[in-house]
Amino acid sequence: KSRAVESETPHRCNLLCLGPLTFHSHAVGDKVRLSQGCQLAVRKEGTFRNGVVFSSRPVTIHEMIRLRVEKAMYMWHGALRVGFTNVPPSARSLPLPCLAIPNLTNNPGHWAAAVPESYCQTGSELEFWVSSGGTIYVQSNNCPKRKLLTGVDLSLPLWAMIDIYGQTCSIFLLGSEKKGLMCTRRSCPAPERLTSPDIHNLNNLISDLSNICLDKNISRRRVSSCLCRSYQSDEYCVVCMGRKAEITLPCGHLCLCDHCSPKVLQEFGTCPLCRHEIRAPSVKGR
Repeated sequence: KSRAVESETPHRCNLLCLGPLTFHSHAVGDKVRLSQGCQLAVRKEGTFRNGVVFSSRPVTIHEMIRLRVEKAMYMWHGALRVGFTNVPPSARSLPLPCLAIPNLTNNPGHWAAAVPESYCQTGSELEFWVSSGGTIYVQSNNCPKRKLLTGVDLSLPLWAMIDIYGQTCSIFLLGSEKKGLMCTRRSCPAPERLTSPDIHNLNNLISDLSNICLDKNISRRRVSSCLCRSYQSDEYCVVCMGRKAEITLPCGHLCLCDHCSPKVLQEFGTCPLCRHEIRAPSVKGR
């Protein structure tokens, strides 16, 4: 029986899509409350810490993470800390460390830096990204591009890491974009069921794919590893991880091979990456 769920709001995804991007619903600081589809993160008043959040999926090199500062309180010193990590949010235990710097950055696989207070005023919209050389940059609508940190390891998938620290009390995740020579790719709106606080997106997806792969003796760790790779590459099928992905789904994701697509359609009825309902997948180039 198909597990497809009717979507009231179409998932506006296309071939230039970077994939839905929200805050991870599980790996959240002890004083943070998520709402509006895990796009609004609010740190409770009365403290300047315990505000760490992560992106819901790995991000790519030069993918600009776009934030808006919804509220700042000037009773504290310092503001946002931003950076990246190659430790998956789904692998973290709670409660999270109270500070990104130094609690997380003292551990391997974490890179973060303080954003100047002038970039983080109420209403400011800022972007941060990691370059192909492993350098983290930030810019805002009222401040120029600024280098924050160097030395990020690009050999593994990276998740965005944000600490809603100090003066910064709440932020809204506007999405992301990646500028190319011919076009600009952007993240797409996340389906409501993907970003519900009751759903751990990556965990559920890995679990679903693991069920499909049980008869192939493919480990959960390998499913997770290859899934992270598939976010950054359209080359491999995200189910068997061995065949070339040739099926483009209605949402625009090229992520299934000819062998696995019928079973995914029959058993799940949704895209393995964004859970958009599958109606009529098409073969690339057909």
